[in-house]
Amino acid sequence: MVTLYGQTLTRRQVAERSGMLSQFAGVRLMTLGDGVERGIRMLEFRTGSGLRFTALLDRALDIADCDYKGQAIGWHSPSGFRHPGLHEYEGEDGLAWARSFSGLLLTCGLDHILGGQEVAADSYNYPGKTSVRHSLHGRVSTIPARLTGYGESWDGDRCVLWAEGVVQQSAVFGEDLHLHRRIEADVGGSEIRISDRVVNHGFSRTPHMYFYHVNVSHPLVDEGARYVAPVKEVLWAAHAGDAYRAQGVGYRTLPAPKLGFREQVWQHELGADAGGLVPVAVVNDRIGLGFEVVTRKDQLPCMYQWQNFQAGQYAMGIEPSTHHVLGNNAARERGEMIWLEHDEQRTYEATFRVLDGAAEIAAAEKRIAAIARQPEEDFPAPSGRFPALAGGSRR
Repeated sequence: MVTLYGQTLTRRQVAERSGMLSQFAGVRLMTLGDGVERGIRMLEFRTGSGLRFTALLDRALDIADCDYKGQAIGWHSPSGFRHPGLHEYEGEDGLAWARSFSGLLLTCGLDHILGGQEVAADSYNYPGKTSVRHSLHGRVSTIPARLTGYGESWDGDRCVLWAEGVVQQSAVFGEDLHLHRRIEADVGGSEIRISDRVVNHGFSRTPHMYFYHVNVSHPLVDEGARYVAPVKEVLWAAHAGDAYRAQGVGYRTLPAPKLGFREQVWQHELGADAGGLVPVAVVNDRIGLGFEVVTRKDQLPCMYQWQNFQAGQYAMGIEPSTHHVLGNNAARERGEMIWLEHDEQRTYEATFRVLDGAAEIAAAEKRIAAIARQPEEDFPAPSGRFPALAGGSRR
């Protein structure tokens, strides 16, 4: 059954009340036409519950806009949703990624995440390429997808909005990794489901790293909003040491925008529920709005929290990851790099859920606290302990 505007309706009843489902909900393909965004194909999803979001076909099918009942959730940075044809991957010593950094979701990978590094490339067996210089967070987020389908699918009285595409990150004498992505949202629902499969299409043994950069902003992010997660231990903080308390911003409570704020990044060790799920939320009690990100511990065992409370860039990131914040070379040295042989793959699932009102916020907090109660202090001492991760090859 579909719940729309306070009524629970069958498929027939929905059809009786409209000429087309698009009156209430649907997926629509369009193209942006101006400025740095000109030429980007975009899919707009409307569920009929007040949830609207867009997926950028020409930027890895990542999620750009996201709003609920007129309240913005997804972050819009000063860069805009820049066309990938304008992107310079190697620019600014690897930091040009930040010139294409905007939206609710940016996918990071497929063979590198985190800061720029030079790593060995001997697995590609090409004498002229002994190493690869990676830029910040890898290449995939600025690669256009090939759209393989989209639309509305009824199963009895339930209707699912969906889109699928393939993103190819490939090179001669290099990686040939394909990301197969499916996005779903229920008509009448308030959640987005991402199902990803990364496959080594090539025949060289290829490294694989992955994480979701989920970015939320105002009005959800505001002074007094809270980060809620099953934090068992704070492993690392970029600003640890003398600067740990200098800006007066801990991990739990969000401040108003600040002039001159320097980004803070934390890595937390999170617990999982009995089904292996890891929920993390940002909640704003003042406006009765929350946003929950749910991933699987066996797929994305690490979690970063990104705080960018600089005025004019105001955002916070929830970042589930395959690897520790230590980086690419450290993953290799620790035996934690994921190596994919031909046709080997990794799968990832993520759910983004709107929490509408105090009752839904309280229910989410109760679920999270049942897994692990996060530290009550704002500045828990980072332990510096990074649990061993499974690397190697796995189907």
